[in-house]
Amino acid sequence: MFSQEAVVTSSQTYEITPVGVLRTPYQSVAQAPIQGAFEPQGEATLEVGEQYTEGLDDIEGFSHLIVVYLLDRAGEVRMKPLPLLDDTPHGVFATRNPRRPNKLGLVVASLVRHDGRTLHLRGVDALDGSPVIDIKPYVARFDSFPDASEGWFAGRENRPKPPGRE
Repeated sequence: MFSQEAVVTSSQTYEITPVGVLRTPYQSVAQAPIQGAFEPQGEATLEVGEQYTEGLDDIEGFSHLIVVYLLDRAGEVRMKPLPLLDDTPHGVFATRNPRRPNKLGLVVASLVRHDGRTLHLRGVDALDGSPVIDIKPYVARFDSFPDASEGWFAGRENRPKPPGRE
């Protein structure tokens, strides 16, 4: 058993080794969509390291994948960032802002096809060359919660990315 306080104040670190890399058309934050869902036809590939190829067995049976990647070019952490879909700052854990303490990004992408070590995807919002930490199958039965509340996102319309914001 562990105490909540011990976890929050722990200085323990963990080593994470990327399993692959994303290849996308986005070279800068300004080019990337706010979320992958805003660019559902945007094509990308995920190249998996040779030592992880066997881990892709049976993946083609899934229409969507959860891709966890590093926001390796995100700037300094902001605890109250100004999100893209609102003009009021919110706590970082109540946003999708990339300036997070552990710089982890997550996208649910459509799997178009699987060729050897390469996954062809659609709907990815990551910058080209983003290291991939993990790939998981999206399973609607486990991952979809139609009655979930959207917090401050509720009622906010999708809009273009405001200039100078990420």
